[in-house]
Amino acid sequence: MPPSDDITITLSKTQIKQVVRGASDEEDLAKLLGGIGTRQLASYREQMDDDRYSRSLLRGLMVLASFPPDGSARQITDVAKQLGLGASTTHRYAITLVELGLLERDPVSRHYRLPTG
Repeated sequence: MPPSDDITITLSKTQIKQVVRGASDEEDLAKLLGGIGTRQLASYREQMDDDRYSRSLLRGLMVLASFPPDGSARQITDVAKQLGLGASTTHRYAITLVELGLLERDPVSRHYRLPTG
């Protein structure tokens, strides 16, 4: 096998958080997440660092907030990439949200959207 030109860098959780925070300003990320506002987004980010709050619940809310209010469908892989989550983790959040009636899944396209009507 020929030698690879790939370089691997390992970051701590703290370093990853710093990179994510610095990668985009609040306005860009708020637009990216659809209906979620800049203040809500900043609040979620602060709460992710606060041990008093459930990180899992906050991630689930971010998944839900990433769906546009106009009912446009999205692929789980796009949501996962956008939020910096794994696809399987994002899928587990999505199927839970479907079970609760907070998201709908199109059986043909396998895309998800907010419920209509």
